[in-house]
Formats: sequence, C-alpha cells, structure tokens
Amino acid sequence: MNTYDVAVIGSGPGGYVAAIRCAQLGLKTAIIEKYNTLGGTCLNVGCIPSKALLDSSHHYHDAKKHFEKHGIGVEGLTLNFEQMIARKATVVSQTSGGINYLMDKNGIDLIQGTGSFFDSTHINIAKPDGSVEKIAAAKTIIATGSKPTVLPFIKLDKKRIITSTEALSLKEVPKHLIIIGGGVIGLELGQVYARLGAKVSVVEYMPKIIAGMDSMLSKELQKSLKKQGLSFFLSHKVTSVNNTGKEVVVTATNKKGEVVEFKGDYSLISVGRSPYTEGLGLKNIGLKTTGRGQIETDEHLQTNIPNIYAIGDVVKGAMLAHKAEEEGTMVAEWIAGEKPHINYNLIPGVVYTWPEVAAVGQTEEQLKEAGVAYKAGSFAMRALGRARASMDTDGQVKVLADATTDEILGVHIIGARAADMIAEAVVAMEFRASAEDVARMSHAHPTYTEAIKEACLAATENRALHS
Repeated sequence: MNTYDVAVIGSGPGGYVAAIRCAQLGLKTAIIEKYNTLGGTCLNVGCIPSKALLDSSHHYHDAKKHFEKHGIGVEGLTLNFEQMIARKATVVSQTSGGINYLMDKNGIDLIQGTGSFFDSTHINIAKPDGSVEKIAAAKTIIATGSKPTVLPFIKLDKKRIITSTEALSLKEVPKHLIIIGGGVIGLELGQVYARLGAKVSVVEYMPKIIAGMDSMLSKELQKSLKKQGLSFFLSHKVTSVNNTGKEVVVTATNKKGEVVEFKGDYSLISVGRSPYTEGLGLKNIGLKTTGRGQIETDEHLQTNIPNIYAIGDVVKGAMLAHKAEEEGTMVAEWIAGEKPHINYNLIPGVVYTWPEVAAVGQTEEQLKEAGVAYKAGSFAMRALGRARASMDTDGQVKVLADATTDEILGVHIIGARAADMIAEAVVAMEFRASAEDVARMSHAHPTYTEAIKEACLAATENRALHS
C-alpha cells in the first residue's frame, strides 16, 4: 500500500493547485481524479471552454456588426460552427494536458479512479478497469467541486433540455434558446448563441439578472445585452419544462400571477450549482455536511475530522475557480505549518460577457443594509478616449469609499476588459488604499483603467476631470 503525506481528491483548480503547493513544501502527494482528463469542471466543461466560445463568437459578431465601421469589408462572411466547437475542444485539451505536465514536474502521483474513504486515513480508489487500490494518507484534501443544479420538476434529456455541459458542445446553433436563470453561466452562453444568430430568451425568478452583484451592474448589463438581441423575462417563476418531441415548452408564472409559455428548440437550465460529494463515503468517517450539501469546515478549512480538509465548491462561499485556488494554497501551507490567510471580501467576481462585468468588495446595497456611511463615485466608459477608439463605450465604473476614512470598500466595473481591470481594485483594497490614493496614481493614457482613476476622483469631492 502506498502511503502519502497528503492525498487530494479532485483535480480542478482547487485540487491541482493544492497538490502542487503541497509538493513544493516537501510533502509526498497524490491526486485522485475519476475522469480521464485533469482540470475538473473549470478546464473541461466550464471556465475554459466557455471563454473559448465567447472569444470565437465575439470575433464573428464584430466582423458582422462592426468591421464595416472600421473600414474593413467582410463580404461572404460565413460561420463554421463545427470548427468553432473543434477549436474550443483543442483549447481544453491543451490546457488539461498542461495540468498533467505540472503533476509530473512536481513529482505528484496521479491516480485515476473514484476515491472514497475507508476510514479517516485510508482511501479506496475504484479504478476504470474494475480493480480497487487502497492508499494511506496522513492528510486528505477534498476538492470534488460542484455539478449543475436542476429544479426537481425538470427532467433533463441532455439533448434539448440541457445544462451548461451540453450547451458547450451542441451540434447546431439553436433557433430559439430559452435560458432558465439569469446568472453568470446562463448569460455568458446566451450571449455566445445570440451572437451566432439564435433567438435567446432569459427567464429569471429574481427581479434582476446577476442578482448577487451591485444593482448598477445588473441594470447596465441587461441594457447592453438587450441591444444585442437578448430578451429578458424577470420575476418569472418557471413551473414546467417539457420536450414535446417537436419543441421545448417552458411554462412560467409572471409577477402578476399570469401563466406565460415560451416555445423553443433548446432550453438551458442554468439555476446554479450544487456541491458534489457523491461516492466519497463521507458517512463512513462521520464527516459533517450542511443542509445544502456543503462540507462543514472551520476558518482553516478543516472538517470535523481533524486530518481532513475541504476546499472550493464543496464548502461555503462563492463557487469560483480562483477562490478554490486560494483555498488550495492556504490549506497546503497550513498543513505544512505555515500561517496563511484569505481575505474573502477581496475575491473578485467576474461575468465574461461583453461588456465584461467585474466587482470586488461590498455592493451599495450591502453597505446600506449594514448602515455604513459611504460615498460613491462613478465614471461612464463612453467618456474615455480609449473606449471610443475601440467602439466599446457601454458601461461604467463605480467606486464606493468610506465616508470618513475614504478607504475603498467596493469597486464595480462593467465595460471592456473589466475582468482584467478589477485586479487594480483588488491590489488597492488589499493595501487598504483610499479613493484619494488611487486618484493620485498616474494611469497611462489612453487606457480603460483611467475610468477607475476618474471614478475615484468622483468619489473624492466630485473631482472627475472628464465628465
């Protein structure tokens, strides 16, 4: 029987990063993965393939809608959807293969199979050939991620009634894609197919899209996506989804109590994700979970079984790849006797539509609810020379700062390259910068990040220079 200092179950961003950091710290490490490719949901059927399709569809949409204004003729423009899907698959394969390289480079033993606890220090691994391997591990990190949530009355057929996994590998562009859920995943995939010619209807239970983010972001994003052809039906409670054989019929009740029907050829169920712990044998060791299926942990991500830790989507908090990575690093360093920490308030959230949406810290609604005295400064992207040059004028930056100390409490961005711009806000807030501090920084001109400087100026005595 092979014996390890640390075994990691799951090879997504949290798991593989945890394994690498453990190995860097001199711990003999194994990683257990039931699928034949590494990288988990993010690399295989999540972050990476969706971004590949977003990028490809963006190029096509730009060529079709905007190139003529740039003086670029594109007569005879065609869409090869099969090639678009094939390119996405290549990107996924290359990225996943990179994780294999990192495992080899760091001397980590990769064991393919489904891991389950025999007891707190022994793991049985059911191999693809039907055999079972048992290993011993002084410490174990559970990093098994999440799976798409499905409403109990909806029966997925994975052909016409689908999750994000199937939506990433369709054989055709839908004629009418009905998306149930106005969150990040649904909006990203909805924009992909809207760009490619699909009619897209978003049916959302809440009164706004991206409901957990600042209201400014949801309003601006909805306005922009509507211009791009997406239709939104907010405050609609879906009651049934059926594939009749000829079409998919979605029935919902609107806020007036009226029954509304939507008919299309595909329905994407995108109502969130749930922790995935199936087959781990948690009951064998008495490991505690919450009513939502999350594994209970303390501030060090240690479970009620002292030598077992859990990270990423299986524990509380935002289901984000970069949050899982930070947790994987923190647990590895804690196991090795170091004193790491994570400031969860400074983990950014991003929506990779175009315009992109990114935020860090507190929303205006949260500050109001908490009774925090704050001041706000905003700056519209259309006032930027760089945005006008690239024809990316939708969106704005909003900075929230403490009314007394001027410390930045939250930054909310919608616009071109917001996903990259938010890093400036994270750095500033990590060092507890004031809005004045950022306003005094020299920002290169012309750049998108000048909007952050201007918003900080606006938050400090309304000093924005270009609005």
